[in-house]
Amino acid sequence: MLLNPLRALLQFTTVLPLGKPAEFASFARYSWLYPVAGYVTGGVAAIGVFWIGTPLLASAAAVAILFLITGAHHFDGLLDLGDGLMVHGDREKRQQALTDRQIGAGGVAVGGAVTLVSFAAMASSPVLWAALIAAEVAAKFSMAFLTAYGPPFRDGIHSFLHQASRPYFPALSALLCVPLLLLPLSLLRLGGVALVMVAVPACLLLVSRRMFGGINGDIVGASGEITRALVLSVLVIIPGSAVF
Repeated sequence: MLLNPLRALLQFTTVLPLGKPAEFASFARYSWLYPVAGYVTGGVAAIGVFWIGTPLLASAAAVAILFLITGAHHFDGLLDLGDGLMVHGDREKRQQALTDRQIGAGGVAVGGAVTLVSFAAMASSPVLWAALIAAEVAAKFSMAFLTAYGPPFRDGIHSFLHQASRPYFPALSALLCVPLLLLPLSLLRLGGVALVMVAVPACLLLVSRRMFGGINGDIVGASGEITRALVLSVLVIIPGSAVF
């Protein structure tokens, strides 16, 4: 049954009160379920802003809701990635900066930039609630992609999930993204979403293998944050009506 893996997934990706902790190993064997968490977090954010008529206020509320419901868990990974990317030195120093719990200027810069891009794209979105759902589902797909294909450079949560993952898991995750076709978004825009949710983790995989020697949980979380921001942007930049 998928009930325990789903509960473990939501306990890992959200702060929703879901009872006693589920066995995390059950989710490890079903990490392709990541997009389901995107429907939950994106859906909660969409409901929260649906009745707000002012675009700027709705966008600020959406950012706050996403931070709150996820516990800023993946945002913390983005900050750590920023530190690792900005530090000068060899691979060992970059790994140290990436895994250090202290947040430096690089983390602040990258975290602030991604948040600003997300907020601006939300404020410009013609159908914000739909964009939030699409962006969150795509973000979680990118995390499933890196979980399956990202070789770990150290032991930790990512190495545990990666070991239990299989190469075909991202294909299963992609199938979970198919319901996005029901959203009032043009096929052209959804095509842009599909491109971004594959391109971001693929680029991070290449960069991280070169700079850090592999992937860790911080990079996986950062992939979700970056993918969300770029998906929101693509949904604004690509022309098209809500139907065509």
